[in-house]
Amino acid sequence: MRPSLCTALLLLSPVAALAAPATSVDFSHDDWTIACDNTRTCRAAGYQADDSDPPVSVLLTRKAGAGQAVTAELMLGQYDKVKMPASLSLQIDQRNQGKLALDGKRGTAVLTSAQVGALLAALPRSSKIVALGNDGRRWQLSDRGAAAVLLKMDEFQGRIGTRGALVRKGDRDETAVLPPLPAPQVRAAKLAAAQAGDARLGTLPALYQALRATLPADEECKGLDASAASEPLNVTRLTNDKLLVSTDCWMGAYNIGTGFWVVNARAPFTPTLVTLHASDLDGATILESQKGRGLGDCYSQAAWTWDGRRFVLTSKSTSGLCRLVAAGGAWELPTVVADVKQ
Repeated sequence: MRPSLCTALLLLSPVAALAAPATSVDFSHDDWTIACDNTRTCRAAGYQADDSDPPVSVLLTRKAGAGQAVTAELMLGQYDKVKMPASLSLQIDQRNQGKLALDGKRGTAVLTSAQVGALLAALPRSSKIVALGNDGRRWQLSDRGAAAVLLKMDEFQGRIGTRGALVRKGDRDETAVLPPLPAPQVRAAKLAAAQAGDARLGTLPALYQALRATLPADEECKGLDASAASEPLNVTRLTNDKLLVSTDCWMGAYNIGTGFWVVNARAPFTPTLVTLHASDLDGATILESQKGRGLGDCYSQAAWTWDGRRFVLTSKSTSGLCRLVAAGGAWELPTVVADVKQ
């Protein structure tokens, strides 16, 4: 059975492992969502109220560490082609917060520090937050769920009870807040040249049997179905003694999932499952990209990079909530990042 989009299976093993300890946050509440990655940078995105128009979103970003300011960027809905206003201003509870620096081609605006401060003060309480176009059009941002999401950001970065907290402020200074962590460095290894007989390995019944034994109890892979006339496994040589084998595992209404395993080049194959939800193989990197729904306004993505010994999870992200803000999603909200060297 295929799991939901945002709960892709991440198996840790000698050949499939996180690039860093799984210190991250992925949380949504009402019209807001947050993702904090393994460097402790947090990104929170808010949207218009569900089932309301026109679409709009704001992205709040804060790096870890003392004295780090919040930055904010607004995006006007552009999933359907719309004419952008010539100018845009921010209003909070009918008070004008000044013009927004609108990029008419991208439909985005970076907020000033004063506008960010006014927005952060308004979000935890019931407020009316509107981007007002010079032509009278109004894009209203929901504050439902903002307080819970901003509290989650404070908690993850160790700011609760400090003067720099966004929600639950206190008298402590920020000297003891959690510091930022460096993005782990991963060097992608070159793949070995194919050898005669590699393709034949993809037809061996013993290999199919070994791969089936790795499937979780609630997962299936049709490419390994013993009752069907299975296609040969795709075989890619990684090293002199390791192979990457793959097969199509499932197909949904708008997504597909390919399974990838690292195996010994000869029996016993001792396979290790990397993922059952991949979309492609690009050189030494396994890629996953899944739509959240058929409209294609939200995605999740992941990548695993071969470092010569194992496949390391080097990126994992979503594009935020499915709110018709932009084709492909409005933002990139990572929970895993890495510095990949080729």
